[in-house]
Amino acid sequence: MSTQAWLAVAVFAVAYVFIATEWVHRVAAALGGAVVMLLIGATDAEHAFFSPESGIDWNVIMLLIGMMLIVAVLRRTGLFEFVAIWAVKRARGRPYPVMVLLVVLTAVASAGLDNVTTVLLVAPVTLFVCDRLGLPAAPFLIAEVMASNIGGTATLIGDPPNIIIASRSGLTFNDFLNVLAPVVVILLIVFLGLCRWLFRDAFRSDSAKVAAVMAMRERDAIRNPRLLAVSLVFLAAVLAAFMLHTVLHLEPAVVAIVGGLLLLAASRLDPDEIARDVEWHTLIFFAGLFVMVGALVNTGVIDTISAAAVDAVEGRLWGATMLLLWASAALSAIVDNIPYVATMSPIVADLVKADGTPQGNVLWWALALGADLGGNATAIGASANVVVLGIAERAGKPISFWQFTKYGLIVTVITVAICVPYLYFRFF
Repeated sequence: MSTQAWLAVAVFAVAYVFIATEWVHRVAAALGGAVVMLLIGATDAEHAFFSPESGIDWNVIMLLIGMMLIVAVLRRTGLFEFVAIWAVKRARGRPYPVMVLLVVLTAVASAGLDNVTTVLLVAPVTLFVCDRLGLPAAPFLIAEVMASNIGGTATLIGDPPNIIIASRSGLTFNDFLNVLAPVVVILLIVFLGLCRWLFRDAFRSDSAKVAAVMAMRERDAIRNPRLLAVSLVFLAAVLAAFMLHTVLHLEPAVVAIVGGLLLLAASRLDPDEIARDVEWHTLIFFAGLFVMVGALVNTGVIDTISAAAVDAVEGRLWGATMLLLWASAALSAIVDNIPYVATMSPIVADLVKADGTPQGNVLWWALALGADLGGNATAIGASANVVVLGIAERAGKPISFWQFTKYGLIVTVITVAICVPYLYFRFF
């Protein structure tokens, strides 16, 4: 490789270390890395900002903005509080059934929305419920964020790595639903059983506090019935358009941004107020990351790695699938799975192209499952994990790195292991 290519690798490696260790905020690390890449000539403005192959992927950015706008409006309806109180009452205040309902709610919501947004909405409600029931919040928050990573695996929009994979591979919303949703249902059932064992010491409650929550009326949580009805109609329309992608010939990014903007207009809410709820720092992080990965593409680093990978696994699709599944899980446990997938997707694209058969798409599914489920292994494995730890700390109920990780490692090994026979019988 050229000197410039080695410089690009060094810049990327340093930024990766900063992102993984959080010595520098991940947004600053990604933007700083992008700026250095431009300064050393590893990329230029045209490639960085206008080329989806070697720069910012605006399809990803627009899809996230659209979904964040929809959730920001939904947040003001009281829907999520309503469902939380309803779940507690349906479980009659019993701790484990409460966890089951909250976990299932989180997993399902994460399949339709991105998991970071889901946990931002569900975590504060969980803190409220745990406080009212006299339950320790940490086990419930940890279970929910893991459920969000599992549930988000099921769809194209559920987890940011899936959005990146879809953009690179050309796989549709229905492809993700068809291949990943069945195994996610199995994983969720297994995870509920693991929760009963892993968090068994947390299932003790105060009967007086349970009675107080049972007396609450969930209807009182709905603050704006008209807005709720309008929001649900728009959300249903957007999800339907995602599933009809091949018929309508509309990109998911177009559907999401149009749906989000139309809902914002129909909601009659202050646009400035809604804009404050959009996770702009996450979007900026994505932009910086795309520029850095694009620099590796421009300098030939990705081509070099791709050629070596193709040679290593040529003619051994099952071996490549297993290597990619477990390596993705392991690496996503060490660093955030978003930069990992952004880095690996061009390599996997070359591997799939080299295989040349429809069966080769199994590599995309191995990447998605490994990265999404590997994000559960440690406290920094997925963006949703970091968000929940921050919410818990601000609420005075901190969760340590190792408190999260001791559960996450067990869950990750078991869930990834279940994917092995699934991929084999589904594709081989």
